[in-house]
Amino acid sequence: MTIKEVCEKYDITPDTLRYYERVGVIPEVTRTAGGIRNYTEKDMGWVQNAICFRSAGMPIEALIEYVRLFQQGDETIEARCQLLKDTREQIMEARKKYDIALQKLNYKISRYEEAVKTGILSWEEEPK
Repeated sequence: MTIKEVCEKYDITPDTLRYYERVGVIPEVTRTAGGIRNYTEKDMGWVQNAICFRSAGMPIEALIEYVRLFQQGDETIEARCQLLKDTREQIMEARKKYDIALQKLNYKISRYEEAVKTGILSWEEEPK
């Protein structure tokens, strides 16, 4: 698959894809004899990983470390597992913050919707 096809499939820019490869978020991509990137299924798996983890908030540095550990082989399985657990914890903490913000937004929206119906804006005790 060409870089253009990969970018269209995953809705990312070629610059992003090249950056991911350059910094080590994805391992070096397979190339044709002429040096053109030719994404294999294995390469695509790395691209999917990077996009998924980045969209979940995983830091670039953690992704780079994960790939580095993976390339060192099975003796790094425990370290990779711990890195993923640490990242999961960070994402869950961020998720809690989003949940609190969403709850507050929902409360405010409900009060404004009620005001639209009744013409009276009132603020009951806000959920914590």
